[in-house]
Amino acid sequence: MKKSYRRAIKVIISALLLIWIIRGNSTIGVTNYTVVNDRIPAAFTGYKIAVISDLHNACFGKENRRLIATIEKEEPDLIAITGDLIDSGKPKVEVAESLVRQLAGTAPIYFVTGNHESWVPETYQELEAKLKDAGVTILHNSVVEIEKNGETIQIAGLDDSDYIGRASISKESADTSGKSYIPGNKPQAKLKEMNLSEDFCILLAHRPEDFGAYASENVDLVLSGHAHGGQVRLPFVGGVVAPGQGFFPKYDAGEYTENNTTMIVSRGIGNSVIPVRINNRPEVVMIHLK
Repeated sequence: MKKSYRRAIKVIISALLLIWIIRGNSTIGVTNYTVVNDRIPAAFTGYKIAVISDLHNACFGKENRRLIATIEKEEPDLIAITGDLIDSGKPKVEVAESLVRQLAGTAPIYFVTGNHESWVPETYQELEAKLKDAGVTILHNSVVEIEKNGETIQIAGLDDSDYIGRASISKESADTSGKSYIPGNKPQAKLKEMNLSEDFCILLAHRPEDFGAYASENVDLVLSGHAHGGQVRLPFVGGVVAPGQGFFPKYDAGEYTENNTTMIVSRGIGNSVIPVRINNRPEVVMIHLK
């Protein structure tokens, strides 16, 4: 094969790879999960939850219209935002505010903090005020009930373990697994303080690496994010690296089960420290209860 032909083939392959990567970072997919559980009340069969995670100020079209159109098309009954709406390195409150105000008429919105909200406390206070003004329910280690046709489920929310500030963490505040938490902010302790009822419980919690703590309490379904799908996904392997889990994370994306608890981890929508996703398209997760 002549050198010119080989060069042309390399150029074509490189161009196709570039197009594939650009498409994989600039378009949004929808991933559907059906959660079947006999504890789900009959009134909530067919109930749909749209999960938005790790936006990090990303914009898809003017004022995020492509993202909003994607969610509106799914006609969710509830929208769950599982943290990192903003990015601590570029905390643009106006992007998050615009998104929730446009989605407010689609379905009730519930929000929990991620680590990036926790790392910019003054900016987050501004964001929280705007979220509340838009009608968003913010779950600070708290639980609310949702009633439909006389039947009830619980929506609980955990603040990110860094939420009370970027304080230095002593060795004494590390748990036996070696993970560190700001004192008094361990997820299991916070869940116990909520006094969850016996009703079906959906927990919004940013960090999937704490799945063991969530499963140890009276939680049926966990909606999470934070792992960014492992950032780079390898066929038959999964994600390569995720915050809080390191290389080849256990909980990078998809559905996991432990005891009687199911956790669904979103690949998220935006990027942060690593600006490019590879084989890891941004997604809106749709949960269908049955």
